[in-house]
Amino acid sequence: MTAWTIGAVLDAIADVIPDRLMTMCGTRRTTFAEARTRTRILANYLSDQGFGVVIGCLKARAVPVSVNHHYSPGEIRDLLEYLGPRGIIYHRLLGARFAEVLPESGTELMASIDDGSAVPELSGAVSLNDALAVGCADRDVEGSPDDLIMMCTGGTTGQPKRVLWRQSDMYVASMTGADHRSVEEIHRQVRAGGQPWFAVSPLMHAGGMWTAFAAFLNGLPVVLYEDRNKLDARSVWATAEREKVSMATMVGGAYAGTLVAELRAHPYDLSSLNAIGSGGATTSAKYKRALMECLPPITTIEGFGSFATGNMAFGYSSNGAASDTFAPGAGTAVVSADRSRLLRPGEPGIGWTARTGRIPLAYFNDAVATQRTFPEIDGRRVAIPGDRATVEKAGSIRLLGRDSLVVNTGGEKVFVEEVEEELRTHPDIDDALVIGRRSERWGQQVVALIARHPGSDVVADEALYNHCTSRLAHFKAPKAFIFVDQIPHLGNGKPNCRWARQAAVQRLPVKGSA
Repeated sequence: MTAWTIGAVLDAIADVIPDRLMTMCGTRRTTFAEARTRTRILANYLSDQGFGVVIGCLKARAVPVSVNHHYSPGEIRDLLEYLGPRGIIYHRLLGARFAEVLPESGTELMASIDDGSAVPELSGAVSLNDALAVGCADRDVEGSPDDLIMMCTGGTTGQPKRVLWRQSDMYVASMTGADHRSVEEIHRQVRAGGQPWFAVSPLMHAGGMWTAFAAFLNGLPVVLYEDRNKLDARSVWATAEREKVSMATMVGGAYAGTLVAELRAHPYDLSSLNAIGSGGATTSAKYKRALMECLPPITTIEGFGSFATGNMAFGYSSNGAASDTFAPGAGTAVVSADRSRLLRPGEPGIGWTARTGRIPLAYFNDAVATQRTFPEIDGRRVAIPGDRATVEKAGSIRLLGRDSLVVNTGGEKVFVEEVEEELRTHPDIDDALVIGRRSERWGQQVVALIARHPGSDVVADEALYNHCTSRLAHFKAPKAFIFVDQIPHLGNGKPNCRWARQAAVQRLPVKGSA
């Protein structure tokens, strides 16, 4: 078995299906052969500049790092100062966001992508199209499976973290790749082809990037969502209808509610669509059932994992039944609460989700986080991203949520996602976010921020409390309810917990409180 680079896999695919479409974004179309040529030219251009976008950087043996375009100039400054990048490739429209915060030294190359915005290039930048026009595609830069990819995430709180992957490990762990025996094996795998996948999730995040790469590295065309600034549900379904996609991906409940509402409001021919994947944030059972009702016989696939583990497990819902457990993937397990051993199927106790085998090397310049997240258990190096879980008798995994999102109230641990899921089952509730607020009596008090469905009746606190306690222990039910117009989400689809905690402390004055 041989470890592969992502660039080598792409080149092998282009050898056998050169004219098949690889990416579709609006009216723009790129074949596998065109992608091979463009990434080779970019690799040679970067190499000639003393460097080694993602595949081109990898072919040049440079380390690509994606930056969240929703970051403020101050956040971008902090990230760039920490990373010390030698080169920056940016869309022209976004150039003004970081023009004033560029490091004073160290950045040797800036290349702008013409996005039709008519915004001028930054001083000293070159046009990426111009660089490609004069570049050379006649030679290859020899890559290595050990070449690195860096993933940055902002998470829900705190400073962004940066994790380092070997590219061959990420290919196998997160892009449905393998240690192929030969190039002929890749050729056989991609010849048959199939309907396109639709990466609705943002490509700046691991989930969106991994979806796109998993598609085209298996010879499937991938449709890319065109609007980077907002989710337009009508555009999503119109694109899925036009391109006849077989699978679409989204970011949990942050996308699901809007997409379901559009399906109920307007008809679309989505007969080619047989699966909807979700990741990056939880999708409530209510939305899973709604998608299955609107799009029979659709299967919803909820992926679980993180930028520090790759894909770990999947939950499959079909025929109107919403799954509440996950089937573990290769190397996925649950370790004991004290992180000393792996739990056996059916063994009682709440542990930590973990992955062995293909995992990252380390956090960039953070030995403490590396030691905490990648300990050694039973002689094996393990990735523990911080999610609590139990193991069912059949070996499936029941997720309880991130440990950082656990409220300790009077000595009892409350997993907020469990309470949020229950609140969302109320017919008048559109969305819910549960957090802990400081309490002299309990240490922390469970508080819920509630967004009602438009036009729904006012819901009394007592009714919501009784709704929770009909299914959950009394200590898990929120002691206070704060009504808001909507629950704000970050660019990665996760709820804005920092905003929620501030709103809970102030109780309230936020717009839409009741």
